Amino acid sequence: MLRGRRILLGVSGGVAAYKSVYLCRLLIEAGAEVEVVLSQEAQNFVGAQTFAAVTGRKVVTSLFGQDLVSPHTDLGRWADLVVVAPATAATLSRLAGGASTEVLSAVLLATRAPVVLAPAMHTEMWEHPATRRNLDVLRGDGHIIVGPVSGDLAGGDEGIGRMAEPDEILGVVEEMLAGDFQGVRVLVTAGGTREAIDAVRFIGNRSSGKMGHAVASEAATRGADVTLVTTSDLAAHPSVKLVRVESAEEMAAAVAGIEADVAVMAAAVADFRPARPSDGKLARADGPPDLALEPTPDVLAEVARRSPPPFLVGFAAEAGGLERIAGKAAAKGVDLLVANDVTAPDAGFAVDTNRVTIVFKGGEMEEWPLASKVEIARRLLDLVGGQMGRRR
Repeated sequence: MLRGRRILLGVSGGVAAYKSVYLCRLLIEAGAEVEVVLSQEAQNFVGAQTFAAVTGRKVVTSLFGQDLVSPHTDLGRWADLVVVAPATAATLSRLAGGASTEVLSAVLLATRAPVVLAPAMHTEMWEHPATRRNLDVLRGDGHIIVGPVSGDLAGGDEGIGRMAEPDEILGVVEEMLAGDFQGVRVLVTAGGTREAIDAVRFIGNRSSGKMGHAVASEAATRGADVTLVTTSDLAAHPSVKLVRVESAEEMAAAVAGIEADVAVMAAAVADFRPARPSDGKLARADGPPDLALEPTPDVLAEVARRSPPPFLVGFAAEAGGLERIAGKAAAKGVDLLVANDVTAPDAGFAVDTNRVTIVFKGGEMEEWPLASKVEIARRLLDLVGGQMGRRR
């Protein structure tokens, strides 16, 4: 259910912290990648090494002296969802007031991921007017509150304030991360094709496949059934069906056998190939070869001709300007066209950032500012999901 999802587990200083070790194990068994942040107070109840042994990762315990340069922002951006269990009265107060006095509260302010809070405290603290006000603020901010429940508390007391059981928290996490693309078949193409000149040489381009791989990963994270047809050697999300190809013809053949509800054609497919590639290696002594070129299969056009067609996203890598993209979008018959100027140093091939212009089916355009390719992928799938909803 949670395969490949990135969950940040925050543990604050309450005796229920011992339950968070079991919650951590449940999240991992469900397939999630888990990073753990321990507040200073939490370390009085459970040690960082315990969580490190469960996750196989170093635990973050401070804003300083860590492997990460900026642990709160790095982890905040990494996470698909943040769970704080237990969430003490002090932690709720800091979050409601926007205070970032230690590492856990700083992470909570630095993330845009959904946040699940599992409060745990004595009954008197839970029922205090200040706590009730903080909860109203946190619910208004969109945070999800799980529990508490009635039961045994610290010091032999009994009443409301016991942290929800890890199984219940896991159920809430799984429901939240079921994904807006659950059950949607998504086809993604990525990378630049290579068209053989001879047995060792080829015509190709500089596409790294990073943008397409980011889209495939994001779609998988949202619950989609993803098939990625790629020329790149980049790693893929663990739940993605990976098909590696080299040439435009191989890509066209692979794509032809894949049914899809959404097709994101991010690959840089060569328009032409040598008409008569040599089976052996061309020799320098024979002089420059006469390279007669012929068109390659138009992979995107073949997908567009399907009946019914999938929701189709095309990519256009332009050089020096985007004057032609409106005409390209209309000619290709795409629902969305993602265009960028690959001569820009921060938005071209092989870099981790991109600056794109979106062309809609009616010809309207929307410019997106410079962002990571991961963030572009997230915004693009937000847009695709909204467009598909309106189509239905």
